[in-house]
Amino acid sequence: MSPHRTRRPLPDWLTRHARRLRQGGAAADSPDRREFLAMASAFGASSAAAYAMLGLPTPAAAQRAEPAASGPGTGTVRIQMLVRDIGDPRTLDWFQAANFTRGWLEYLVSYENDGTFRPRLLEGWQISEDASEYTLIVRRGVTWNDGSQFTAADVVRNIRRWCDRTAPGNSMAGRFDVLIDPATGQALEGAINQTGSHEVVLSLPRPDISLIAGMADYPAAIVPEGFDPETMLENPIGTGPYLPETLEPGRRAVLVRNDAHDWWGAGDGAWMERIEFIDTGTDPLAALAAAEAGLIDMTHTVEGTYLDPFEALEDWRTHDIRTAATVVIRPNQLAEVDGRRPYADIRVRRALQLAMSNAVLLELGHADRGEVAENHHVSPLHPAYAPMPAPEYDPMQARQLMIKAGMYDFEHELISIDDSWRRNTADAAEALLLDAGIKVRRRILPGPLFWEGWATLPFSVTDWGHRPLAVQTYALAYRSGEPWNEFGWSNPEFDALLSDALATLDIDARRAIMAKLEALVREDAVTVQPYWRTLTNHTREGLEGGAHHIAFEIRPAELRWT
Repeated sequence: MSPHRTRRPLPDWLTRHARRLRQGGAAADSPDRREFLAMASAFGASSAAAYAMLGLPTPAAAQRAEPAASGPGTGTVRIQMLVRDIGDPRTLDWFQAANFTRGWLEYLVSYENDGTFRPRLLEGWQISEDASEYTLIVRRGVTWNDGSQFTAADVVRNIRRWCDRTAPGNSMAGRFDVLIDPATGQALEGAINQTGSHEVVLSLPRPDISLIAGMADYPAAIVPEGFDPETMLENPIGTGPYLPETLEPGRRAVLVRNDAHDWWGAGDGAWMERIEFIDTGTDPLAALAAAEAGLIDMTHTVEGTYLDPFEALEDWRTHDIRTAATVVIRPNQLAEVDGRRPYADIRVRRALQLAMSNAVLLELGHADRGEVAENHHVSPLHPAYAPMPAPEYDPMQARQLMIKAGMYDFEHELISIDDSWRRNTADAAEALLLDAGIKVRRRILPGPLFWEGWATLPFSVTDWGHRPLAVQTYALAYRSGEPWNEFGWSNPEFDALLSDALATLDIDARRAIMAKLEALVREDAVTVQPYWRTLTNHTREGLEGGAHHIAFEIRPAELRWT
């Protein structure tokens, strides 16, 4: 077996890191092991090779992630999930929409639960040792479902679309910032080059370790030439094995297998003839009732007090996974309330942090299912995580800071979506603020209204999914001027350090930079980020491919009845 997908040797620093881990015996699912698997696979090692470098057998889950010969199957699967409207994938800000479009719009790379990256529409890739040049090997034998060939030109076109900062809501520009000319807001001239019918070379002006991870994120779906989001349902051109039959946001969505399409993965997936997504709303009790009535075969995700009743169902299986999914209780520093910007004052933001106990927020908000976090949005599961002391909880000091800021009489309005765990977290935060003598009232919005303006709300609770690298989250949510920067925060020192972190390959060296970045987020009291979530879903016995994905993905092609 080749040690990696390409013939180029893996970087020396990565090989040295593997040697240190072998000697130290990193525990299963430890941060050290996960960060090595993420970086090794990002630099081209297969899952089996990355495990072998640690002297470990490939786990069964990782083995199943590799294509395995099998014949096509039949049947229908019904999945409980919030059904969202869809649009241009690069502008999506909810993963449920991508779970539907994933039926026909595929990805260059996928991210697996063990932290590794797997080639999909790419056959493999090579990254220079300093991460300043990426060579993308495009999978041969792939066709669009209109019969045309999928080639390197399609990859170039999509990456150029991602680099368009002028496209409203295009969060992919944040992931591919290194390839964008700041003067034009478009891809740098000469940076994205087709060097063969199935080869693309990205020449970066500075190193960036995050591009493969960015290609695996849910807004990175590959769209055809001439793509029009307004007609994507009537003209669903894609490389995937399914077609959309029905989309009714808030109710249901249906995919049907496209047996007329010569899908490149035939024999390795697309076993279901029909996949139905059923929206039971944000109340988990409705999902439980649907399961008890035999109306669904799988849940997308289930929280809190409803886990025990689900686990008591006969002929259902429970799937748990530790993640870096989280929630932020954040003030928006740019938001105006009654003609002033209350959260531009760092004393106010620090008071909000000091008034809240992250342990209490985890207990009451997420039924203690997870780990207490440190208010800087970097998880122990992230490569190069730098541990920090627990945040200080001091309600008396919080009250004094609010008085010094002249905000003691100000009534904060804390906004959340109308669901279970996010609403519960916000309710717990309200109680903690009131206990500290800080005036606050709650406002609960229905999902569509909340998500319509989530990034500009003055003081609200927002959930964030797991991403492979902490630098990804920082680039998307905390870097100045990004569409998903809901904090209204801008710190030039942070931006400069983030550029350094993105360009630093050695994990230990990057950890030193991450420590500074985490400290800046904490010192500026950007947010209360209280806990990391353990996620759970359930599937009927006999359904494979439906265990909870670390980043909330549902992959239609991997579902099958056995």
